[in-house]
Amino acid sequence: MIGLSDYLVLAAALFCIGLYGALTSRNALRVLISVELMLNAVNLNLAAFSVYVAPREAVGMNFVIFLMVLAAAEVGLGLAIMVAIHRKGEVSEIDRLSELRG
Repeated sequence: MIGLSDYLVLAAALFCIGLYGALTSRNALRVLISVELMLNAVNLNLAAFSVYVAPREAVGMNFVIFLMVLAAAEVGLGLAIMVAIHRKGEVSEIDRLSELRG
């Protein structure tokens, strides 16, 4: 039987992979995907704790749905910004995005 600790280890691994990708990548799309991976790890933790701590209440699942909506909005906004930068002919490297201010 799969226990709570198995879900927590999986979520910790996903979060660490996402954190590594967000900190080491120079590509803005990779950073966006890494942040999404970290949000999914948090969602997995919330769902696991909800099932194992209070199985009859849907409080944790409500938070999971809210975070999924928040993550979808973040992806939509991030992709829209990246498409606008790409159409201007700019690069998608994070180091050079600060040059767009001026």
